Amino acid sequence: MMNWSFFRPADAATTLEPAGGGSTPAPIPKKPKIALALGGGAARGWAHIGVLRALDEAKVEVGMIAGTSIGALVGGCYLAGKLDELETFARSLTMRRMAALLDLTIGGGGLFAGMRLTKRMQEHLEGMAIEDLGRPFVAVATEIRTGHEVWIDSGSLITAIRASYALPGIFEPIKCNNRVLVDGALVNPVPVTVCRAYEQPLVVAVNLHYDLYGRSAVVKHSASRQSLETQFERDGDRDRRANLGLTGVMVEAFNIIQDRISRARLAGDPPDLALQPRLSDIGLSEFHRASELIDRGYKEGMARIAEIQRMQEAIKIY
Repeated sequence: MMNWSFFRPADAATTLEPAGGGSTPAPIPKKPKIALALGGGAARGWAHIGVLRALDEAKVEVGMIAGTSIGALVGGCYLAGKLDELETFARSLTMRRMAALLDLTIGGGGLFAGMRLTKRMQEHLEGMAIEDLGRPFVAVATEIRTGHEVWIDSGSLITAIRASYALPGIFEPIKCNNRVLVDGALVNPVPVTVCRAYEQPLVVAVNLHYDLYGRSAVVKHSASRQSLETQFERDGDRDRRANLGLTGVMVEAFNIIQDRISRARLAGDPPDLALQPRLSDIGLSEFHRASELIDRGYKEGMARIAEIQRMQEAIKIY
């Protein structure tokens, strides 16, 4: 006689017995948690907050975060349970408050020492180690003397975050265990490879540079005598590019490098899913536009929730 119970669907509370009548139940697959690769992008990084809000709202569990630059800041605060405090701080920023946080330094390795920003982090993260977070966290930095990519996965959370966002020429490099560390976006702007190395089954990247203007294009150009100012006026882009200033030129140059590296590395090792908020109209230094950035990150996150959940269902973890 055929054993029809073999064909009965199992629910969450039961498992099927082996056909041979053994006592060992078949394992029930679990839904995989996602690993997040949070990319760099200066002010645009506030969008990461919105993405994380969307994931939490949809009850999508995050099992690991690898962050570069501001991605390390947001990711570290999230795993430390301090995302509310970070969002409150971000939304409170104005141009005047930003200026007050930047401590100009003379003769150092950057224009700003960054100690005022560090004091704000210490209010909430003082004494916290990466090992205390409960889930794997990696902050990506660059060793300035060798060019090595440095993965900080233990020790002081504040030091790891500071090293990861130490933009060369803007913030002082961070000295840590006989290494001089700067922004990780120099070598790995969207750290998908870190999540892969930690054998994560489902990697979701948040790329803040996807819709930037024409940085992959090659343009043939004639060196006419027309002034740059006239050219910018004709292009209707005078305010954005002709008046960049020293820091603006440095940041935009770094942004181009970061975008090119991102394209190359993501082509070689793509994530399972890439979230790409529309941020091209917001400048890298416009930290005071946090509310807009958070809302756009949330919108992109919510728009992709169904895809994430479908991918979770397709991957079986035993």
